[in-house]
Amino acid sequence: MSTFSETEERQELRKAVARLAGKYGREWFTEKARAGEKTTELWLEIGKNGYLGINIPEEYGGGGGGIGDIAAVCEELAAQGCPLLLMVVSPAICGTIITKYGTPEQKQRWLPGICDGTGTMAFAITEPDAGTNTHNITTTARKDGDEWVLNGRKIYISGVDEADNVLVVARAEDSRTGKVKPVLFVVPTDSAGFEYQAIPMEIVSPELQFQVFIDDVRLPADAIVGDEDGGLAQLFSGLNPERIMAASFSTGLARYALGKATSYAKERTVFQGAIGSHQAVAHPLAQVHIETEMARLMTQKAAALFDAGDEFGAGEAANMAKYAAAEAACNAADAAVQTHGGNGITQEYGVAGLLVATRAGRIAPVSREMILNFVAMHSLGLPKSY
Repeated sequence: MSTFSETEERQELRKAVARLAGKYGREWFTEKARAGEKTTELWLEIGKNGYLGINIPEEYGGGGGGIGDIAAVCEELAAQGCPLLLMVVSPAICGTIITKYGTPEQKQRWLPGICDGTGTMAFAITEPDAGTNTHNITTTARKDGDEWVLNGRKIYISGVDEADNVLVVARAEDSRTGKVKPVLFVVPTDSAGFEYQAIPMEIVSPELQFQVFIDDVRLPADAIVGDEDGGLAQLFSGLNPERIMAASFSTGLARYALGKATSYAKERTVFQGAIGSHQAVAHPLAQVHIETEMARLMTQKAAALFDAGDEFGAGEAANMAKYAAAEAACNAADAAVQTHGGNGITQEYGVAGLLVATRAGRIAPVSREMILNFVAMHSLGLPKSY
């Protein structure tokens, strides 16, 4: 086996997930989204087959694999036209953080549900006035006896309506220094004082985005994941997996768009021969294929570094992978629409919706501009600009 191809096990995993998702497909996914319904059926089937918690230790119902395995699952779902955003959030961000920093009791309480899909967990970091600047978050946690009281606002929180719990990033005062630092809390979505409201989005997706209101939500001491003085390190241990998953989400969408476009280009005839025989149609698709394969390779590198415990190397590669994958996906969606001509803008052909879906990858979970800042500063050693 060359070092540039994935293990046989990983390749088999990809085929199995592609087969499973292929039973559902894009049409099913879109119908669910347009009808305001959920993709719970697919989610639970992925869980039942052991793919949902493949990165979580076996003793908690997981597969004992790495981030590269869960990223492969995420990519293959998207490549079949069923991109599940909560794959990024529940097993990859929350699952990783709880596995790494949770107490044995917390792991036992939350990980099995994350693995089988019955206890999905959302993640809340973004705030209306903080945006990309995590240091500016104002959701606060204060101690009251042996309880914690949370107050704040969050925005663009995915899938809160499908989750039993949300891993919330708040700021608490460090008992030793008096400085505020980020602390992670698991908040049940049915807590008193916890409310959420869907944000109308242009993306055609069954998974919704929410504004979250946290007013005097009281939590027991064991709602904290990790050390309350652990700070940013604990938070960031979930953000590299998030970027790796976001990259796989994008490369999966890129592959789906490219598949639709190439099928159409082989069949559609306007002058002599199929339109795919014309370089003006063929070259943009070939270019997108190259960009997608490069992004996939960088994503595999990021996952390998993360699984090997190289935090800094993984951070750099994960940012680059996420950047490259989002660009490839946007270009793939654009080329797919152009290849279809007027049909590309219809609902029937199902490619126009990919323009918005792929575009989100340039913004979330971290904007392309912030990735360029990171690379300029950390990879090239240029002065910090913000």
